[in-house]
Amino acid sequence: MAKNLDGLCINTIRTLAMDAVQRANSGHPGMPMGMADAAYVLWTRFLKHNPADPKWPDRDRFVLSAGHGSMLLYTLLHLTGYDLPLEELKNFRQWGSRTPGHPEYGHTPGVETTTGPLGQGFANGVGMAIAERFLAATFNRPGFPIFDHYTYAIVSDGDLMEGISHEAASLAGHLGLGKLIYLYDDNDISIEGSTDITFTEDVAARFRAYGWHVQTVDGYDLAAIEAAIRAARAETARPSLIICRTHIGYGSPHKQDDPSVHGAPLGEEEVRLTKEALGWPPDAQFLVPPEALTVFRRAVEEGREAQARWEAMFERYAQEYPREAALLRQLWAGELPEGWEEAIPTFSPADGPLATRKASGVVLNALADALPTLIGGSADLAPSNVTLLKGYDDFQQETPTGRNLRFGVREHAMGAILNGMALHGGVIPYGGTFLVFSDYMRPAVRLAAMMGVGVVYVWTHDSVWIGEDGPTHQPVEHLPSLRAIPNLVLIRPCDANETAVAWKMALKRRDGPTALILTRQSLPILDRSGMAGPENLQRGAYVLRDAPEGRPDLILIGTGSEVHLALAAQEALAERGVRARVVSMPSWELFDAQPPEYRARVLPPDVPARLAIEAAVPMGWERYVGPHGAVMGLDRFGASAPYKVLMEKFGFTPEAVVEQALRLLKHDA
Repeated sequence: MAKNLDGLCINTIRTLAMDAVQRANSGHPGMPMGMADAAYVLWTRFLKHNPADPKWPDRDRFVLSAGHGSMLLYTLLHLTGYDLPLEELKNFRQWGSRTPGHPEYGHTPGVETTTGPLGQGFANGVGMAIAERFLAATFNRPGFPIFDHYTYAIVSDGDLMEGISHEAASLAGHLGLGKLIYLYDDNDISIEGSTDITFTEDVAARFRAYGWHVQTVDGYDLAAIEAAIRAARAETARPSLIICRTHIGYGSPHKQDDPSVHGAPLGEEEVRLTKEALGWPPDAQFLVPPEALTVFRRAVEEGREAQARWEAMFERYAQEYPREAALLRQLWAGELPEGWEEAIPTFSPADGPLATRKASGVVLNALADALPTLIGGSADLAPSNVTLLKGYDDFQQETPTGRNLRFGVREHAMGAILNGMALHGGVIPYGGTFLVFSDYMRPAVRLAAMMGVGVVYVWTHDSVWIGEDGPTHQPVEHLPSLRAIPNLVLIRPCDANETAVAWKMALKRRDGPTALILTRQSLPILDRSGMAGPENLQRGAYVLRDAPEGRPDLILIGTGSEVHLALAAQEALAERGVRARVVSMPSWELFDAQPPEYRARVLPPDVPARLAIEAAVPMGWERYVGPHGAVMGLDRFGASAPYKVLMEKFGFTPEAVVEQALRLLKHDA
């Protein structure tokens, strides 16, 4: 056994990770073995957390951005007393276990974010640090540091290769996020071999150029690691990168520094040899020496005491600042301040025509005072996305209470930063760009949906009708592509009032992200006399204006701007004696969640003639139009011209809708 207690504790981490991966015959043992020393120092000497309450608001956040090394995190969670029994480590990567192959938020107690796709955790941590700084600046008072915690992460060579880390690191340095501290596992190995074949830049110089505080240490010198973390915590104006020079698969006689140890078990014989080399009983499996467990389990009492002191402080704070304390309690409970919905404006037809992106901006600004922690911005497109909160500062190093986030042209980092802010809690994050550029942020959007975090996306310029910018900026495949992501709700409102309701739905939804799909071009604001009200948007689809009498001959289904085409075509069809129902379907996902009886009332099975109209690739519409229906969509890229010319050239006119509807009825007959 190791000759000193620190070594005993560190080798407990190593051997548990080795044993779990070996038993599963699957996993990544190399990183946990190499970074065990640095993780041990961080978790036992610095990390402020309470294993009995993983959601304590003022805990430090720890992100394992190198999520493939998940056994490092699971081992630390088990050893420090989280609700993760040893049996769960033995069931690593197995069906029903709480130790999946990569860390999953909401699945394992103490896991702060889902990681594995490299670089995502790096940017999540930036979002967490932004949330901490904003909340501290907004709610802390002299003598009451309600928010006073750090965000730590372990990042890998792969994280730093991914482009998202460049985007996020640049922004973090600009913002001077001094409570952001990353430990870089610098082991010079990736899956394909030595990083010399791909990754030879001067990482330290790169991060210094970003405005980070950078240190380099021996990853096995505990005193040096501790001193580096202390120096990083003392650096209040810059985020910190601590480069830990390590060996992947540390301690393995034949696989240390070998790429094979990255993503495969060592093998039973090599596990035995490694344990012997570490001074560990070679045949012991999942051994946790009592002396080591005592060291790790100090976190339970220390965490309980730290939280108790904080809660006592918060009670005193609540007496002096009852309004602020009440708001924080609501936010921590996942609730919104009372009466916020009353701030949502309504629009009259006289206010139009109005682009839904502009209507969104009106709603957003009307909500700003009612929702004091609504904070967000755009990827350098705020004037176009209309996402600026008027009368509020930018969130900058000098103005941390600012609520306008300037993400710069960094869509991917923006998406992951928003995730980190939502995961931190206490804030309501939103972010905007053009719909076509949702491609750049898609991996982060997918993870938001997987984690079920309530981020709001403001995606404007929603179709080829943006006109002159041409096909590079005109989304056509994006709606069906994004609809394919489980738990992502898309809402494409048809006018200003539907936009207002869409914002209400997005803010009320706390179990996943919502995307508002908004127009560049102006749209009429519907006169709702003789039509259903916009509040029906909450059901995803509704009968906007029915046929004048009797069973309809045809159902016209539109989303967004194409709803107006359907309404115009309905009137033209009525002149020809055709009774048409117009259905506004702003959200497939919300409609699919309705009871079957409601869906059948909107789209009755005995009306098989259905025509869907949407300026996008028509994939997926067959589920609503059925075998006898049709779709007016776009199966090509757009073109550069004024949008009204494009509508005519691409056949999106009331006359074209009427012609298609009549053909459909003739065929159906």
